[in-house]
Parts: sequence; C-alpha cells; structure tokens
Amino acid sequence: MRKRISLLCLTLAAIGMLAACSSNSASTDEKSKKKSLTFVSNFPSDTLDPQLNYTTVRAGIAETLVKVNEQLQIEPWLSKKWKTEDDGTTWVFEIRDGITFQNGKDLNAEAVKHSLERTIKESEAMKSVLKIKEMKASGQVLTITTTEPLATLPSELVHPNTAIIDVDAPDTKSKPMGTGPFKVASFKPNNEMKVKKYKEYWGGEPKLDEVVLTFNDDENARTSALQSGEADIVYRPAIESLNTLKKDSSTVVDIQPSLRNQMLFYNSRQEAFKDKNVRKAFDVLLNPKDVVDTALAGQGSPANGPFLKSLDFSNDQKTNTYGPSEAQKYLENAGYILKDGKAIKNGKQLSFKLVTYPYRPELPLMSQMLQSEAKKIGVKMDIQQVENMDEYMTTKNDWGIVTYSLVTAPRGDAGYFFNALYMEGGAFNVGHFHEPALTSIINKLNKTVDQKQRNKLARQAGEIAEKETLHSSIVHPNNFVAYRDNVKNWVTTKSEYYVITKDLDVK
Repeated sequence: MRKRISLLCLTLAAIGMLAACSSNSASTDEKSKKKSLTFVSNFPSDTLDPQLNYTTVRAGIAETLVKVNEQLQIEPWLSKKWKTEDDGTTWVFEIRDGITFQNGKDLNAEAVKHSLERTIKESEAMKSVLKIKEMKASGQVLTITTTEPLATLPSELVHPNTAIIDVDAPDTKSKPMGTGPFKVASFKPNNEMKVKKYKEYWGGEPKLDEVVLTFNDDENARTSALQSGEADIVYRPAIESLNTLKKDSSTVVDIQPSLRNQMLFYNSRQEAFKDKNVRKAFDVLLNPKDVVDTALAGQGSPANGPFLKSLDFSNDQKTNTYGPSEAQKYLENAGYILKDGKAIKNGKQLSFKLVTYPYRPELPLMSQMLQSEAKKIGVKMDIQQVENMDEYMTTKNDWGIVTYSLVTAPRGDAGYFFNALYMEGGAFNVGHFHEPALTSIINKLNKTVDQKQRNKLARQAGEIAEKETLHSSIVHPNNFVAYRDNVKNWVTTKSEYYVITKDLDVK
C-alpha cells in the first residue's frame, strides 16, 4: 500500500514538474515572441510636452489633425476632412469617429479644442502662426475662426506642436496621453524613453510590442551602437562610417535628399550686421561646394536658396562667385579697410561671436571653416558651442551669426519658412529683421489659396530675402539612416516628423 502511495506521489510530482516546465516553456515562448526595437537618434528630448518638443509625434505617441505625405502633400489624419466657409477665416474640421486617447477617453471636437487652446497658450510661436480667434465644438465638428484669412491653416496643423493630447491627463511633460499607436512606458529626459503598443489604436494594432528610444549626440557612439547590435535603427550615423556600413550585409543604409538647409542667421541688433554689405560678405565667404566636400563628406548639395531646386517655389538667387577676395569687396563697401591684417572701421576691428551646436556635427565644422576664411579678411570670430541653440538665439543678443539646420519646407509649402523667419512673432525670427516689402508679400501669401499664385509669391519673397541677405543658405545635407536587415517597413521621411509608426516591425 505504501509502495502504491509512493509511486502515486512520484507520478503526481512528475506531472507537476512537467506542468511547471510546460508553463515555464510557454512563458519563455511568449516572451521570445515579444517584438522590441531600439532606435538611437540625435534628437534631444528634455520633455514630452508636444508644445515644446517634436518627440511626442516622432515616437508615435500623439498625432495631429493633418499630416504630410512623402509627396509633400497634406492629407487627413485625426481630422477626416475640412473646408473653409468663406475667404479662409472660418474653417470647419470633422474629427474621425471611434478614436480614443491612450487612457480610453473618447476623442471628440471638444477634446481637440481644449488641446489646441493649450497649444496657443503654451507656445507664443504657434499662437502667432495659427492666428486663432475662437473655436467652437459640437460633437465631432470643430469650427475655427482666425483673426484674418489664413489659407495655410490646414498645413499649419501638420506641425508637431499642434499634436492633440488629453489636456486633463496628470502629466503632459513626461507621460502625455495621445491617440497614437504607442504610449509612454517610461521617460528619462535627454537619455531614454520606452513606449509600448496601444492595442486599441484606431489605425490597427501596432506590429511592435515596444520601442526603446535613446538619445546620443555623439555620432560615433550611435554608429557603434548599431555595429554592436545594441541598436536596431540609428538616425544619422557618423558620415565617415557610411561606406563601411554599406559593405555590411546585415545592415541597410538609406540616404535621401532632405528638406533641411544648413544656414547662417544674422543678428541685426549687432551694429555690424545692420549693414547688408557685411551680411553679404559672409554670404559669399564660404564656397558651398567646399562645405559639402569637407563638412558633409559629400553627403549633400550646395544650396541655391532655402528650398531644394526640385520644389516649385524654389528660386535660384545664389551667386556663383565665392571666397575671401569676393567677401573683401563687400566689406570695403561697408567702410572697412584691411590694415595690419585686420578689418578696421572707425578704429575698431570687425569682431563678433558665432554660435553653433554639437548635435549636428557638420555645423561646428562649417563654423570652423568660416572662422578660418574670416581670418583671411581680417575678421575676428569667436566660436561658442551651446547645447540648446533654440533657447540661446531667442533669448540672447550677444551673437553676430549662428549656424542652424532648418527644415525649410516641412509641409511642402514656402509659407512656413517665411512666416517663421520674417514675420513678427515667428519662431525663427531671431535676426529681428523688418522688411516692409517682404512682410507685404508674406501677408498676401497667407491669404492666397491658389497654389500657382502661392508659388509665384513665394519666389518673390525669396528674391527679397536673398537681395537683402537676411540669411545665408549654405548647403542641403542628405538625410541618412542605418538599420539592421531584420527591420521591416522603415521609412526615412522627408519631413522628419514621423519616425515610430504602427507598421514598423522586426522579423
């Protein structure tokens, strides 16, 4: 009898062990099926507040009413359609049905209204661009009235700073509640963020279970992360590593022309840069081809203006004559004489601070090239690197030139660029220029719906900006991404707005 009990106990124990093994095996199998991806970029993220940072849209957390496709045409997103009921002052947007925020709250016109109200409260730049006078919500219909006719309102609502979030959520800075395919799991400012799939996403369940997004401003460190297998996708690996990465059969390198322009902004509050001739001197000092070959290692093209040549509103106003001798002529026109190797006017050498930033490494290189050439014409230029360029150039006036990388036509239209740089309250109006003729054309552009007429006005605006040298367009850098060959459905977008999508996957 005791033998039977012992055998029974052993049998039951064995069954229990098998069950436990089976359970552990199932758990291991389930875990192994979890799809995760690591993305490393040079995009700094000290907050997830969409009014202050693009990361919320890039990471697939939040979405805007309107988006831009790869043909640079705007198309519906959270809003399924829109129309203007008059001359562009009253706009009616119909919000899609069946969408929820990641906390389960329904998306309706009232929620969109509250989110946009927060946008114009928190962002002076967006308040200036959107020109919203009032909004009315009824069910899924949002009516926006602007202070003046604004033909570009739908395209302005593509901007990541207009991302729609639940404003009643407790922590919009580190855990915003959007409508996107991924929701925040954890966030360490300027370090790492983890997002996990939102299974109830209105566009269909995301293919990935989670994504880890890390920030590193060292391009070599980003490259190493890919080569060691720590990263699946790396945005902008080191330029000099591209040929090596291309030879690696386990790596895919995607290179696309970008909408960016590496530019010089001038500060008209510095006495020297009030003179157009001084600005023109620095406009012609560097040969853009040399910048492409040296700072970009060939990954780019010389800029003939702020926009790519392929865009209908681009105009070629750039001179083809560059170098110190050409720049010297403009300094002489400004009243400077070269004496003992110094550009002198009223007994003082022309000297100023040039400010740049490190997380686009070609900009400090371009700055050093400019400094070297400036020395040849007797100009003393001190270079300062800052971490937060946007904050610095909008709050400080101790600089003469800043180098900046700007996506000039993110929505496939010139309006963004001219409004941002040259209208009062513009996000990048750091030069403090006021050109009445240019302002007049931009005002007309903002009221014009017909695309051919808009392109014509944009070219006219570009001619004035170039003639007055209100900025200098130097080069268009290529956009390049490297990723492991097990990554599926990655798209290097022209706008750089959409990075982590519901379709992104791993084999």
